[in-house]
Amino acid sequence: MQKVMAKPILELRNLTTVFPTRRGEVRAVDSVNLALYPGQILGLVGESGCGKSTVLLSILGLIARPGRITGEVLFDGHDLTKLSNRELRQVRGKEIAMIFQDPLSTLNPAFPVGEQIRESLRLHNLLPGPSFWPLDSGRRRREKERVLQVMEEVGIPAPEARYRAYPHQFSGGMQQRALIAIGLACNPRILLADEPTTALDVTIQAQIVALMKRINQEHGTAIILVTHDLGLAAEFCDHIAVMYAGRIVEIGNVDQVIENPQHPYTQGLLRCIPDLKERSPLQPIPGSVPDLAELPSGCAFGPRCPEFQPVCAKGFFRLQPVAENGHRKAHRSGEVHMARCLRLTAYRIPEDD
Repeated sequence: MQKVMAKPILELRNLTTVFPTRRGEVRAVDSVNLALYPGQILGLVGESGCGKSTVLLSILGLIARPGRITGEVLFDGHDLTKLSNRELRQVRGKEIAMIFQDPLSTLNPAFPVGEQIRESLRLHNLLPGPSFWPLDSGRRRREKERVLQVMEEVGIPAPEARYRAYPHQFSGGMQQRALIAIGLACNPRILLADEPTTALDVTIQAQIVALMKRINQEHGTAIILVTHDLGLAAEFCDHIAVMYAGRIVEIGNVDQVIENPQHPYTQGLLRCIPDLKERSPLQPIPGSVPDLAELPSGCAFGPRCPEFQPVCAKGFFRLQPVAENGHRKAHRSGEVHMARCLRLTAYRIPEDD
């Protein structure tokens, strides 16, 4: 892992993403505060429907109308929510790249994979030469050389032959590598990875995780990994934020969250991980993620929580520092392990977060 520096490269301040529906407004992301530091790998963990992917889309301004984003998304101190679409296009792919969840729906079946990787180079005009690239064969040659370099870097075999191959000619693992190559083509400073190992077998999953870890170590690329697998996050990330019903319910470095989980939801996710040393039944979390249009009062996890108390349905709780070994222990970015639970704070009347 890269050394984490004092100043965040990306900071989310009260990020909220709202979608109007016939049943009222739905807050898919609700008052999220996060900081990502250069070289850091941050995991966003939670079940489907908790708002993880929406956070990534909100960072890049990819929320379609009538959805709207409030709060701040600070990249190098500049608020991305204030940029025009034209200005945002200069950031997407070049400074902040995203690896989407499903390669089959992301890759265009009508174009060769190599040409799709080259498209980001062409759009951002990163290589020297005239900007009107179709008239410059030298420029096209340099772009192809860069594409072949990236394809080799992500482990696509025989890149020269694969350059003209179409997505359906790639295996699932190779399609995922192609998406990573598209993301890396412009050497972004931040990589947003939305469930990059979904639908892959465990062997290919391990290869993709190792590839992303190598990218982080060799290039210093900061990564936000969205996953429902807390075990994967524990292995890959150095910082974890657990989301439930659009809110962060626990956040800290990986050791703090895994070894001393404080929110019952985090504890439930950990109990879902199979333990090969003990032949005991899995302990799934009962129920399902609530409908965001009809959230329960108080703590959204209350109806599923084994430690639920009546007061949990009446109050609203902020993220509170967790006492570790009798004191509040800060991790290397200067933040403390925090959780949003009745056990860590006094009951109070609901108010804005």
